[in-house]
Amino acid sequence: LRMAALSGVDVKIMFPCKPDHIFVYWAGYSYLEQLFDAGVRVFVWKEGFIHAKTIVVDDKCGSIGSANWDIRSFKLNFESNIIMYDENVAKTMKDLFIKDLESCEELTQEKIDALPFITRIKLSISRIFSPVL
Repeated sequence: LRMAALSGVDVKIMFPCKPDHIFVYWAGYSYLEQLFDAGVRVFVWKEGFIHAKTIVVDDKCGSIGSANWDIRSFKLNFESNIIMYDENVAKTMKDLFIKDLESCEELTQEKIDALPFITRIKLSISRIFSPVL
């Protein structure tokens, strides 16, 4: 995601406001500074929890599924995603993402920096365990 953003690709990520696993959630937040530095925009969906992982590429293909794109999801949890090479599906997915952005709050580095000290400690500790989460 960082490489894509640094290459000029418009990269937006949407997180749920409610986590399913708090340590995984905190670990994810601990990487946001690197994404912000690369130009990635991050949004928090305020309607609750979403688990689907979706990607739209060049308005031509899309992917949707439950896998986190890590070895644990693919080898241990047997999660999967589907990749579709269909412009109509990609457009529908993009339109839904844009509509969902209306229910989001954009996160910024300033907002992360303003988190309470104890929360930032939780993020840092969770990051240590991120390879096994």
